[in-house]
Amino acid sequence: MSLTQTTSLPLGFQAPSFNLPNTVTGKQETLEDWKGEKGTVVMFICNHCPYVVHLREKIVEVARKYQALGISFIAISSNDVENYPQDAPQYMKELAESMDFPFPYLYDESQQVAKDYDAACTPDFSVFDASLTCVYRGRFDGSTPGNGVEVTGDDLAECLDHMLAGEPVQAHQIPSMGCNIKWK
Repeated sequence: MSLTQTTSLPLGFQAPSFNLPNTVTGKQETLEDWKGEKGTVVMFICNHCPYVVHLREKIVEVARKYQALGISFIAISSNDVENYPQDAPQYMKELAESMDFPFPYLYDESQQVAKDYDAACTPDFSVFDASLTCVYRGRFDGSTPGNGVEVTGDDLAECLDHMLAGEPVQAHQIPSMGCNIKWK
């Protein structure tokens, strides 16, 4: 594992489009299929990363809460499954079903979508407003495996609350950190 942070990019870029297989349904899914009425969270996760495993249950909880308010969540795994077979689509499907993910869990085999989003780690979160303009690239919260901080999702929730209220999103955004994306 190589500890990596979200790539710092100027905000305001448009969400790159994609067309990826949904590991649960087998259907091809696009950004436009899952765009939220009031915003969209695109997160790069995987099955095995201890940072993702640490946050998974709360990610599902936060997603359920904000989906009811018009914000969509999309999970994408871009890891090299040849060297990390536990992240293969069949295991992604098993995880999504066992945890009842309320969002699609898409597989980026070519890794092009991760490159288009400048994703660097798992988990990696980008939040887009209703017009798919990036307003946030930061962490879920301050909890990491072993640091004793409760998993709350507060940093991401603060962003989403401001966006829903029509207020500016926090200017100071702390990067997410986790395992590096496993590039081919």
